[in-house]
Amino acid sequence: MTEFEIRDEPSEYKPGIIDWSTLHKPSGTLFDPIKNASEWGKFKLSEEQVAQFWRDGFITNVPVLSEQQCDKILQDYQKMADENTSYEGIEMMYEWHSNQSGDPDNVLLHALGHWRLTALFHDLVFLPSIAAAASQLLVKGRETKVRFWHDQMFAKPPRHGGVVAWHQDYSYWTRTQPMQHLTIHVAVDAQTLENGGLHYIPGSHRWTRNGNPLPVTDFNFKDMESIKTILTDEELAEFKPVPSLLKKGEASFHHPLAVHGSWGNRSEHPRRACVVNYFADGTVSNDNEPLLKGLPAYKKGEKLVGQFFPVVYDPAWTKA
Repeated sequence: MTEFEIRDEPSEYKPGIIDWSTLHKPSGTLFDPIKNASEWGKFKLSEEQVAQFWRDGFITNVPVLSEQQCDKILQDYQKMADENTSYEGIEMMYEWHSNQSGDPDNVLLHALGHWRLTALFHDLVFLPSIAAAASQLLVKGRETKVRFWHDQMFAKPPRHGGVVAWHQDYSYWTRTQPMQHLTIHVAVDAQTLENGGLHYIPGSHRWTRNGNPLPVTDFNFKDMESIKTILTDEELAEFKPVPSLLKKGEASFHHPLAVHGSWGNRSEHPRRACVVNYFADGTVSNDNEPLLKGLPAYKKGEKLVGQFFPVVYDPAWTKA
């Protein structure tokens, strides 16, 4: 694959439908694009936040969006959810699960690839308050160029929203290497103990099996506690969940091995979140098959560049 040519406008997927993955810069729909290199500095994390990330495996309650920006995103979010598979262009998405659990009493909408469908979801990928901070957390001890991996949406309806079982993200991502990934979970609704807010296990980013991530124990997010069947006695003793309690517009940043999950939504309000996943420039394919549904295949060992893995932040931009 060759690097993708940066365009000034997105191109059509088919008549009347835009593929926003063809635009490798913010459109200006969600936020005003940065025009001066010095502006990037205000989006950096503090030394204390970076230290906490490497100590605990996560940091929480980082303001990244205003409530007004969240409300704009939620309009696209709800329209897509309401129209479900009839949403125009939904076939561009990598995955769409209107209820991944399959249990009507524990509903979890989970999707990947919506950054291709709307200007707002596209611009979230390039949001400076997450992209610049990500550069500090992908590789310990230095800033690095950041590439987009893929996005996700998680929605739990009122009263019968489902769980997201405890897991490590890199357990699902071993088709890419080396492990230099990061997840940013953005709350577009406030998260509480009652509505299924995200929880973390401090220190669990050091839990491995012969250098590999823990095996996946629940692909369909049905059994919240299934991971405990594979933990050591020491890990079980350290298994002490901490709620993120994200406010609307706040984000958490977590290590690819940080164990996290969330219980069901039994409140009277929806709990919706947008997730953006990044990896450091230089990450390669660990498979000869397509890494995401509908994308072209990369050869094993080939660097991930091109249309679907744009650069969202480069430390060189601060010196431009």
